[in-house]
Amino acid sequence: MKFIHTADIHLDSPLSGLAAYKDAPSDLLRTVTRDAFTRLVDLAIEESVDFMVIAGDLYDGSWKDYNTGHFFCREMGRLNKAMIPVYLLFGNHDAESEMTRKLMLPLNVHLFDTLRATTHRIEALKVALHGRSYKVAATVENLSAGYPEPVAGWLNIGVLHTALEGYAAHASYAPCSQAELAAKGYDYWALGHVHEYAVLNENPWVVFPGNLQGRHIRETGARGAVMVNADEAGIRSVERVLVDTLRWHVLEVDAGDADTLSDVARLAGRAFEELVADTPSTIYLSVRVIIRGRTAAHGELFGLEHHLREEILGQAAGLGIDRLWVEKVRIETSPVSDAASMSERSDAIAQLQTYLAGAPDDDAFLDSLLETLRPLVDRMPIEVIRSLPELDLIRSGDVVSIVRSVAPGLLAYLDTSN
Repeated sequence: MKFIHTADIHLDSPLSGLAAYKDAPSDLLRTVTRDAFTRLVDLAIEESVDFMVIAGDLYDGSWKDYNTGHFFCREMGRLNKAMIPVYLLFGNHDAESEMTRKLMLPLNVHLFDTLRATTHRIEALKVALHGRSYKVAATVENLSAGYPEPVAGWLNIGVLHTALEGYAAHASYAPCSQAELAAKGYDYWALGHVHEYAVLNENPWVVFPGNLQGRHIRETGARGAVMVNADEAGIRSVERVLVDTLRWHVLEVDAGDADTLSDVARLAGRAFEELVADTPSTIYLSVRVIIRGRTAAHGELFGLEHHLREEILGQAAGLGIDRLWVEKVRIETSPVSDAASMSERSDAIAQLQTYLAGAPDDDAFLDSLLETLRPLVDRMPIEVIRSLPELDLIRSGDVVSIVRSVAPGLLAYLDTSN
């Protein structure tokens, strides 16, 4: 017997950060959550799995329109024709209170109740699935405590959408511990909510499959579900299956050997070649480029993230790379000459360095700077502000951090131009 365990699909969830870039592959990015789910259904049919488990957050919230529901019904209809049942639990994003639109689902889709933990039995396989869906998004009670005793002699699967202990980065919904899960006596815990793949235990199995498709730069790397194989003796194997169609990646480029902006762009181009060569040809890449290192190019790069991004895109195009998009370029280099050596000089650059060193303590200067910059930022679209940390700092009134972050690059730029 084998089954697929998936979670956190977030169908039709908008991918963040697109508004800041006119060249974003919007058509592709708009459909990636659907594309990944279709690939999962394809795999389930090809592998003739016995059933599928969806452990919460199938949806990203209430549908914008009924198209999201129609899409899911079509995919479930395909599984129905293949005689593959689906056991669906709702999490915090698609809790009963969050969904204002609903459709009747095909008969092969079996839902877990929101009022109490329920058990679905597959008689032919002697499998019992226990679970409870969320009635409200902010479910902070330990739902697992109310799960029933295992069915003796059967394979018992607990389906739960939970933050679990130790995952502080995720909202603490349906909190519980691994010890509490183990005490239930189930063979396998099909968890959801945490977007990173993790096998936390093997006796019993406690598994987060991760989300099906990365949706932003904080969800880098391969994404997918798990295929579970079992027999009369219990769970035999848990294997990860990758179905994402777009992969987010952070690419760090060492600019230590670069003297100019053009050198940096070429280094990024070579790094792109290696990245594309190591990625399956069916995967589109969305890449954040971070330029690091102590480099002579630091001054020339000052304030030119957007221009450097265009140069890097040009390098990718020139190399014939057509399945890669540069989400953002961050310049985090440092100058070859440090502040101490520059202060020993007696020129205008050294005098400016002295002035900038004292600027964070000059209230009159900081007030004047904020008075100049704040009106400009206030007129910008919120998507642009959120895409650039410096603009967000100005919006919050933190010009001290701006001065401290800009000063080294400005000095290097002026020193290079001199």
